[in-house]
Amino acid sequence: MFLGSYLAAVLAVLTLQFAIAPAATSQEVKHHALSLIGTPKYPADFSHFDYVNPDAPKGGSVRLSAVGSFDSLNPVFFKGEQAVGLGLIYETLMYDSLEEPSTSYGLIAEWVSHPDDYSSVTFKLRDSARWHDGKPITVDDVIFSFEMVKKANPRMAFYYKNVTRAERTAPDQVTFSFDSKNNRELPMIVGQLMVLPKHHWTGKDGEGRTRDLLKTTLEPPLGSGPYRIKEAKPGRSIAFERVADYWGKDLAANKGQHNFGSINFEYYRDSTVALEAFKSERLDYRTENSSKDWATAYDFKAVEQGWVQRRKYYLNRAQAMQAFVFNIRRNKFADPRVRRAFNLAFDFEWANKNLFYGQYQRVSSYFANTELAASGLPEGQELEILNEVKDQVPAEVFTTVYENPTNAEPREFRGKLRTATGLLKEAGWEIQKGKLINVKTKAPMKVEFLLVSPLFERVVQPFARNLERLGIASTIRIIDSAQYERRTQDFDYDVIIAGWQQSHSPGNEQRSYWGSASADEPGSMNYAGIKSPAIDKLIDKIIFAKDRPELVAASRALDRVLLWNHFVVPQWFAPYTRIAYWDRFAQPASAPMVGLDCNQACVTAKLNDPKTTPMVTPGVLTLWWYDKARADKLADKR
Repeated sequence: MFLGSYLAAVLAVLTLQFAIAPAATSQEVKHHALSLIGTPKYPADFSHFDYVNPDAPKGGSVRLSAVGSFDSLNPVFFKGEQAVGLGLIYETLMYDSLEEPSTSYGLIAEWVSHPDDYSSVTFKLRDSARWHDGKPITVDDVIFSFEMVKKANPRMAFYYKNVTRAERTAPDQVTFSFDSKNNRELPMIVGQLMVLPKHHWTGKDGEGRTRDLLKTTLEPPLGSGPYRIKEAKPGRSIAFERVADYWGKDLAANKGQHNFGSINFEYYRDSTVALEAFKSERLDYRTENSSKDWATAYDFKAVEQGWVQRRKYYLNRAQAMQAFVFNIRRNKFADPRVRRAFNLAFDFEWANKNLFYGQYQRVSSYFANTELAASGLPEGQELEILNEVKDQVPAEVFTTVYENPTNAEPREFRGKLRTATGLLKEAGWEIQKGKLINVKTKAPMKVEFLLVSPLFERVVQPFARNLERLGIASTIRIIDSAQYERRTQDFDYDVIIAGWQQSHSPGNEQRSYWGSASADEPGSMNYAGIKSPAIDKLIDKIIFAKDRPELVAASRALDRVLLWNHFVVPQWFAPYTRIAYWDRFAQPASAPMVGLDCNQACVTAKLNDPKTTPMVTPGVLTLWWYDKARADKLADKR
């Protein structure tokens, strides 16, 4: 299951397919919240989440950066380059708790019910739910949303493969039916549907043209959330203003949140320019993604004087598998021995010491930092699951613990290169006159690393030099964000840097990540192009797990099989989030332990560094507020 919001633009954009659904029976319980882990923490009459300040003042502004550009304000269409922050103007049927894994509370939905066999789910809409133009949010809006999102965003069709239909089952109730039973995740992920206004998207724009959700647009759309778009300058900036009469402001799930009067995103060509803008106080807040900049670029006066605060927040959530991703649709990467050779040529220890200032850890699982990560050799229920696909997965899955290559000293790395050379030879590649040549086709091994950020160039360059020692010719191509979006959607690349964020309860999204049906679907997240019946079966084991132990066992089995196929060269993660901000904001007194989505502002986390001030981490757009007294004090110092 996804945690938090969809990448940089929306909080939860999901695609649905639906079948005839029966009305909820009288025996079905009307739930105010749903959880895949256990009993929801908060009762139906709770007043607010513990991690917010319910009395946080409203007003003030915050300025943040975005890198790249945008050419569309369409919240769901997968083409074009979507503006950041569009999720601020929309609401979903349910709202994910930030401190409970895989737990959602009613938002547009007043309650939710489902039969014991999870064959359908019914939502009752709140009478108070309104669009910004004052019109009520209706069942027709919900049905329109799932139908159009399905057409507009093929990536998410895989997420809702087992959802077959939505229909009105009462004037204020909508029921979704599923084509199979016992998919425990489906009621919750249907609750993540972003609801769109049918009357707006089927109406006409200011020039008399009928709007179209299947096209990009720069017309600010009508929303229902805590903010509306105030101004959008394509490629330059987008500003949001708080909706004073927002219908959901007093709901328990919203209390103490969405406190800023305005939220402004300035677009910059790259992160280096954005950092300089932050230093000159054109921006208020920054999440630092560069270990080099964190170590060397914050020695300016505002930091020394305490005007700019720097904090590290230790993470308590699943870590993404960030990696160099091979496009195995291309023949040169078809053999896993070739892919493994690339991993042997990547010297992480050298990079961590010389490029990253020792701040990173190597990622070694697709479910890192969770109980879902494979460890040791398979046993028990995990082994039983793997035995069902034994003849379709690498033999090492059963015999060898997966480990990334490590190099404590230079001579060890030379040994890794010798091993890599042997693997390449086994796969039909030999060095001839200094070039790695395919013995059968006589084609040389040439690899292009496609990048969107120049920050990664300094990482790829030493990797390319190592590959050169294997006879592999590498080039680096940096393109703008719009071109990069198009090429990745069309799978037009050799190697890219990408990542897959997991949650504590994986499910239907795994189809888009690794499922065979998504491999050739433009816009899917199956960047590698994986087509494996065994992996498809393991994904279904996760989706239809009957209980938590089975989900854990199936996730570990999938993790192990993905690792031993060497679809990627795993990169790294920082065990903490690094932030810097001008000292004019305040935060709640306690932090959620699961974590906020980084696209929302960054991750909340447990503080376990004695050198770190015991203060709450960011959720800037959700939990923080403008502190006028602190801002006035900063102005006086300046």
